[in-house]
Amino acid sequence: MKKITLFHLFIKNQKQIGIQFYQDKAIQLGIKSLPNAKWSTKNQMAFIENTSENLDFIFKTFKGIAWVDTNKFLVNKPLKKAVEENLNLDWYRKRKQVLKKCPEEYLEKLEIKHYAKATARIYLAMFEKYINYYKDKELNSLNEKDINAFILYYSKQNKSKSFLNQLINSIKFYYEVVNNMPNRYYHIDRPIKNQALPKVISKEEVLAMIAQTKNIKHRCIISLLYSAGLRRSELLNLKPTDIDSKRMIINIKRAKGNKDRQTLLSKNVLKELRKYIKAYRPKTYLFEGQSSEKYSTSSVLQIVKRAAKQAGIKKTVSPHMLRHSFATHLLEAGTNIRVIQSILGHNSIKTTEIYTHVASNQIKDIKNPLD
Repeated sequence: MKKITLFHLFIKNQKQIGIQFYQDKAIQLGIKSLPNAKWSTKNQMAFIENTSENLDFIFKTFKGIAWVDTNKFLVNKPLKKAVEENLNLDWYRKRKQVLKKCPEEYLEKLEIKHYAKATARIYLAMFEKYINYYKDKELNSLNEKDINAFILYYSKQNKSKSFLNQLINSIKFYYEVVNNMPNRYYHIDRPIKNQALPKVISKEEVLAMIAQTKNIKHRCIISLLYSAGLRRSELLNLKPTDIDSKRMIINIKRAKGNKDRQTLLSKNVLKELRKYIKAYRPKTYLFEGQSSEKYSTSSVLQIVKRAAKQAGIKKTVSPHMLRHSFATHLLEAGTNIRVIQSILGHNSIKTTEIYTHVASNQIKDIKNPLD
């Protein structure tokens, strides 16, 4: 069936519905019948004013003639699940500064969607750079050319790819989420991602780290990071009630992206955890520092580094390397990659597939032509 695709356009400070299509007489006649339809040479598509009435008119006009593809126009994503404490950006509203501040609607949308505090701070800081770069221009008068020029300015300062992507995300959030124009700026150039392989250690090296750790609390931390494939933040947010010994699972709550998931609970680790809980009596979090506050990220890093050194491992081992090793060892043992994706909490299977490049059995099973 014939198809037309709808896009968000912003022409002369007005929201427009862009209509992309291949040359076809029936579709062209339909376009001409639309109210005040015009052609954009820059975007190479027809467009009409963005109103609900005009959108309905498009569907009625092309019913039975062409399929109306709205994937880049209509986005109905659910709001992110609220975290324990709702985001409040009053601290930003009250802050005194000389530079232009982010518009109120930007703040409200971050709060409504319950963005994480850290993410909100990054978005505000990055978007401030954008609006102050073009401080003498109206926001809605800017286009892809202006945005790419802004990104190029920071790219020439040798900013990291992560920094540049954060700039782009903060800008897209304004135009596509705040202004309700999903996929509006689809011509923005993003930096090419580095395809670095995850660093892993062997199972024997992990066991040596655990064996060299005499403190039971520290031993449980290393064991859980590896045996459950946990991120450091997930480990530190664990509560004793998240350990389900009957079902032999660990409940991970409000992980990356505010998602809940379940992961494996090792029988050996469960025995160690019972000894640890009996000795330390944690109150709120499974691992606590002084005065029962949450254990620090730096302490976990030092525990892992010290254990690796004592085990004679020459590599610099990090908590996240234990998570990478867990995933790689599961893959080498023949675990289905979809299962690994679920356990790790990856949105995309492509993220999990990177472990196929470091799994040793993928190479060991190949017969070398010299042998």
